[in-house]
Amino acid sequence: MIDVARKERNYVDADYSVWSWFLTTDHKRVAILYLISITVFFMLGGAAAVLFRLELMTPQPDFVIPETYNKLFTLHGILMVFFYLIPSIPAVLGNFLLPLMIGAKDVAFPKLNLASWYVYMVGGVLTVAAIVFGGVDTGWTFYTPYSSTYGNSAVLLAGLGVFVVGFSSILTGINFLATIHTMRAPGLTWFRLPLFVWAHYATSLIIILGTPVVSITVLLVAVERLFGVGIFDPTLGGDPLLFQHLFWFYSHPAVYIMILPSMGVISEIIACFARKKVFGYHFIAFSSLAIALLGFLVWGHHMYVSGQSMYAGFVFSFLTMLVGVPSAIKVFNWTATLYKGQVSWTTPMMYALGFIGLFTIGGLTGLFLATLGIDVHVHDTYFVVAHFHYIMVGGASMGYLGGLHFWWPKMTGKMYPETWGRFSAIVVFVGFNLTFFPQFLLGYMGMPRRYHMYPEEFQVLNVMSTAGASIMGVGYLLPLGYLLWSLWYGKNATSNPWDARGLEWTIESPPTPHNFHEKPVVTTEVYDYDPEQPLPPPSERVVSPAESETETVQ
Repeated sequence: MIDVARKERNYVDADYSVWSWFLTTDHKRVAILYLISITVFFMLGGAAAVLFRLELMTPQPDFVIPETYNKLFTLHGILMVFFYLIPSIPAVLGNFLLPLMIGAKDVAFPKLNLASWYVYMVGGVLTVAAIVFGGVDTGWTFYTPYSSTYGNSAVLLAGLGVFVVGFSSILTGINFLATIHTMRAPGLTWFRLPLFVWAHYATSLIIILGTPVVSITVLLVAVERLFGVGIFDPTLGGDPLLFQHLFWFYSHPAVYIMILPSMGVISEIIACFARKKVFGYHFIAFSSLAIALLGFLVWGHHMYVSGQSMYAGFVFSFLTMLVGVPSAIKVFNWTATLYKGQVSWTTPMMYALGFIGLFTIGGLTGLFLATLGIDVHVHDTYFVVAHFHYIMVGGASMGYLGGLHFWWPKMTGKMYPETWGRFSAIVVFVGFNLTFFPQFLLGYMGMPRRYHMYPEEFQVLNVMSTAGASIMGVGYLLPLGYLLWSLWYGKNATSNPWDARGLEWTIESPPTPHNFHEKPVVTTEVYDYDPEQPLPPPSERVVSPAESETETVQ
């Protein structure tokens, strides 16, 4: 039973005006601002994907002209990578949950946290404005010398947007590291931290070390384009391969910025719904740090066909194989956690299992691309597109949706319709595989990526891919509908509807502005689940009508 008087005291000074949201320093409100913004950019990037997938239903360019097709896949890539996949879990779930998980009242630098959202929005507005000023047709990688010398003028505007949004990530990473180091509750030692926190710690290290590199690289593109300084353009004495080295030095670690937070989410979900301690906790924690370190040593596998030394290619191939080891450790340990556990088929668990399946396929196909001989054959084909999406969309998005469903009752105090949640997880999983698995076949048969025309023998697989994208799109829209519905019509959730472990589950749902009424003291080990105690039935996850009337604070 919630102490109503105590809760009311905590809300005395709370300001619920619309304007207050734009001046808030509450980490939970900042997370909600990010949630809304990221959803908007996701919808814009998804709309671009719908348009170019419709074009690819037929071999000839009969829906959009080639220049528009180039701008559509560029817009899709920029928005999805820089404004959805990279910030989604750290900015939304990380911002909301990290202080709660370590027993803190807020992040270390609350004003800096709000500033990071404003920086994110400025970068987003600049990037979207590029559409109005002609669009960008360079691809999301901004390869030179095309981006620095040719193409349309909106490249500068989009590049400026990406440059600015990088500072948002850096500010968030600094905030997380400072918060984890200095604000943990008494008794919360490093090896009592949830794996979600370990994952964000490793992610923050990558963000701080890697993001300045891509920001400087994009800035150099602008300098060359504006002032004709020979940096990347060979006609001016520059080296176009220098751009690739600088870009991929950041952008391959950026893959782990996208995927590591999802791995942290999956660890929390599997432990809760298997009702077991995470198998090999220390190995999973240290594997996050190993991924962060090794991720900076493998960028050269993107450049096997660039004229790179055969010996350098061999080293990068070996290191790429090696970086798969800590990822495999996580998958095997999650599987061992599930073994003989009391597995519950809830919506978060279905997304978690979908993550494991899709991420495993993406990881195994990554071994093909790490092998020099095979990569030469499938480089810049749809095989790479499929692999990338199995890791990023199948991994990062499944983890994001799983985490959003897992902590939605904590974030809002409302339960969503479980049947619709499970249905959406199945639709996303089926649609995703129908979309991207045919692309492995297309790539192996030689269909290059970024082409709007193709031989007629590839049409059936492209139609399958477009049909799958339509199904997957419905799967992504469903949560938008029923989660919004739950805000008004969902049943009130208890403070711990899943009977989960962790400090965030010991306080009200939703949490009060300063999180904890008294500073918590941690005396138990992490994931202290009782294997004999099953998940509470649905009737015990919600507040009864009588309790709801007495506990709800208007």
